[in-house]
Amino acid sequence: MANTVFPVPHEVETIPGTEGWERMYPYHYQFVTDDPERERYEKETFWFYDGLHYPEPLYPFDTIWDEACFLALSQFSHRIFSIPPVMGVDHRMINGYAYISPVPVTDPKEIEARIPNFMERAGYYYENWNELEAKWEEKMKKTIAELEAVDISPLPDLEDLSVVTDGVGESSGYQLLKNYDTVIDLGIRCWQYHFEFLNLGYAAYVTFMGHCQKLWPDIPLQRVTQMISGIDVIMYQPDEELRTLARQAVQLELVDAIKSSASFSEVKSALQQLDTGKQWLAAFEKARYPWFNVSTGTGWYHHDRSWNDDLDIPLGSICTYADKILAGDSIERPIEAVRAERDRITAEYRALIDNDEDIAAFDQLLATAKTVFPYVENHLFYVEHWFHSVFWNKIRDVGAIMKEHGFLGDVEDIWLLKRGEIKDALWDLVTAWATGVKPRGPQVWPKEIEWRKGVMEKFSQWSPIPALGPAPEVIQEPFTVVLWGVTNDSLANWAEISGADGDVSVIKGFAGSPGIVEGKARVCRTVKEIGELEEGEILVAPTTSPSWAPAFVKIKACVTDVGGVMSHAAIVCREYGLPAIVGTGSATKIVQSGQMIRVNGSTGEVELL
Repeated sequence: MANTVFPVPHEVETIPGTEGWERMYPYHYQFVTDDPERERYEKETFWFYDGLHYPEPLYPFDTIWDEACFLALSQFSHRIFSIPPVMGVDHRMINGYAYISPVPVTDPKEIEARIPNFMERAGYYYENWNELEAKWEEKMKKTIAELEAVDISPLPDLEDLSVVTDGVGESSGYQLLKNYDTVIDLGIRCWQYHFEFLNLGYAAYVTFMGHCQKLWPDIPLQRVTQMISGIDVIMYQPDEELRTLARQAVQLELVDAIKSSASFSEVKSALQQLDTGKQWLAAFEKARYPWFNVSTGTGWYHHDRSWNDDLDIPLGSICTYADKILAGDSIERPIEAVRAERDRITAEYRALIDNDEDIAAFDQLLATAKTVFPYVENHLFYVEHWFHSVFWNKIRDVGAIMKEHGFLGDVEDIWLLKRGEIKDALWDLVTAWATGVKPRGPQVWPKEIEWRKGVMEKFSQWSPIPALGPAPEVIQEPFTVVLWGVTNDSLANWAEISGADGDVSVIKGFAGSPGIVEGKARVCRTVKEIGELEEGEILVAPTTSPSWAPAFVKIKACVTDVGGVMSHAAIVCREYGLPAIVGTGSATKIVQSGQMIRVNGSTGEVELL
């Protein structure tokens, strides 16, 4: 495995018709050939495709979260907490897809030197975790409130008289420039908070895993993660709101009414004619804020609209739950069974430890891992879901102004511009408005956007290479293993499949959640497609997110292309007691809907029957 070499990044061919695509992204994201030192570093480095966060190519504007992550993750690892074995994560772009590479600390003496700072700083957070996390929640709510309060308004023909009589001394044009900057700044700040705890959260898991693997070298990672399962987190709350609404619909005998149309607006009109319908709609409205600020995808893309943007989506899930209740099926997560299994596994392994020192370490590390677990899931709701849902719509407000002034043909065209290009265009727009002359932008941007649309179309038809450059002897960087699911074994599996010429009978991935089942596969690439899932099918998806929760009461098992044992699909399947295999690399490309497959969530093998 040590000799596995993926393509050299500089030799990956540009897709015909996309020449010049590099200008759509930050210049430091490019693999270069005009700087010998940087080129050598890039060739000697192992890079892997970040399909966990980006199953599709990135629009120029959407790169904001990758840039924010690039900065925040790395600074907390390296400059703030000084995590001993790792500095940060380097990022590059090929054909619109993000590739990343953890930057390890290779000198054992330097690792040793970093330990005291890490112990002091991380120790402070672990010791005061609950108090600091409560403070974090307040910071996030304040940041979201600030974002919601930002006013992005069209420019008036003539400023209101109050600008004169109140001596305001500022124009609407200045406010537009300033408020755009504020929205962007709040986005970057939000991502500073995103990583304040996250690296430490994963570090606590990984330290506990490391201790377990030292005690029991053959312990499956899955067993370790089961010891940290069965903990309630607010990330499950949006889905819980849907279940509550389904229960109320059954109690109020409104199931036929809520199923009368797939359109929420039509259902709403029907329900408003009934007293019980009005009662249910009031409960529905109450649930929406903040819980329907949940994205239909990962939240990393502008097109991942929230439930609040498309109420047909939560309505569909409520109907699914209501049907199950009427059929006499449970819609609850089997939390007690999961906890009982967790406690049984924990007790069995703990009983195998034969000295007090190891028992004390086991107890302490497990307690820390359980303490940090809620944050690792909960931050998703505040950042990728609630904040992002509001953020995307603020940028749409900017797009509406640019469209009004002829800079864009459609509001959604704004995503094809980098955030710095939008700022330049807004200066052009505002100064032309102020001066009363024609802006230059309408001659520049629509043409460029049209070309970029063609480029994005070609990018979306390209299959990103799973990895680039020489695979390391041993991959041990913690986040790479537990979150992305990139290990030496998974790289070998990817290489084997890519050389198999389409004749594949077994796909290998991570054993994410135990159990063996056979069933019919259903390939779903987006949350919209989970409506096609039938009872007892096996979900095969690129990745999953909290919006997919209603699928988990229907399916027998789940298989994903990307992710490790701490990815969303693996965690949720453990909570539902379903088998899961994650990080297969290519299940959605190989498995067909309707095909019979066997999923062994204990070995990580998907067998095509």
